Amino acid sequence: MLNKGILLLALITFLPTSAFSNELVPADEASAIQQITRIVEENIRTEAKQGSAHRDVHFKAHGCVKAEFRVLPLPDAMQTGVFAGTRKYPAWIRYSNGSGKVQNDSVGDARGMAIKLMGIESSESGTQDFVMINHPIFFVRNAVDYVEFQKAISQDAMNKFFFPGFNPLNFRLHELATAIAIRSKKVDNPLDTQYWSATPYRFGDTAMKFSVRPCGKLIHALSTETTSSDFLRENMQKHLANGGACFDFMVQLRTHTLAMPIEDPTTEWSEEASPFIPVAKITIPMQTFTTPEQLKFCEDLSFTPWHTVLDHQPLGGINRVRKAAYETSSRIRHELNGIERREPIDF
Repeated sequence: MLNKGILLLALITFLPTSAFSNELVPADEASAIQQITRIVEENIRTEAKQGSAHRDVHFKAHGCVKAEFRVLPLPDAMQTGVFAGTRKYPAWIRYSNGSGKVQNDSVGDARGMAIKLMGIESSESGTQDFVMINHPIFFVRNAVDYVEFQKAISQDAMNKFFFPGFNPLNFRLHELATAIAIRSKKVDNPLDTQYWSATPYRFGDTAMKFSVRPCGKLIHALSTETTSSDFLRENMQKHLANGGACFDFMVQLRTHTLAMPIEDPTTEWSEEASPFIPVAKITIPMQTFTTPEQLKFCEDLSFTPWHTVLDHQPLGGINRVRKAAYETSSRIRHELNGIERREPIDF
């Protein structure tokens, strides 16, 4: 009889592909994903010995805020998934740093924005998550490379990922340039930053990437202080104590098969060839999100691209890695902390 863990891994890694998507699953991907999940679990269990268990990436949250996600009137051809009809969804949004460690906000790092729509009847989880970082491309190409990335993190030696040996042909210079670009971005307030999916997803019968862009004016006098180690959270709270915020949610449709690859998230899709199209408006009202109760609620939430409806199914190798890695991270974290895993159904 098959071990339950092996069966789960098989279900996670050998995913059905769609004819339109050009998903190509390498023969060594399943083995690589198995290694990744093992490393993720070991890292979380090791860190938990010093205290409570936490996420292996995007550990430091700036906070979770209540929001409204309003779908705009769209042409019939674009009404698919959660964008079918001009309706509103209540949403939680988590803002975070990308690192698996808590560090000063002045340290260069990716900044994350994860949106959770609630009341999604056609999603198994009852929710739809949109996970993004503040850069249009990712710096890891595929599952095999992700193994090396996880090993480098475990050894606290990121240079080994970009320079795995003395042979220049094995250097990951493009990935290094992307990582430097991400870490060099100056962010004073998470509410005044653009975010991208980096990886592709289904949009009905085609594929998309998505992005959110601020549509409101930042309250500069109150929300750009950078002296505190937690200035990103503090600037967000000052902003939302004095006014709301909003973002345009946009999709970029895949129009060129070769120039817009599914399996390589280190390649940017040309906006000239396919501009981003606004499909929804995100409104974040004035609020206080820094209470101990709400920060605890934020920590206990789980986000994954695989909380989704079929019409927005994640595509490509890195998203297949995320299915296993995010599930493992959430399961082990909640297990060690003695917390029930459940999706919110309302505010």
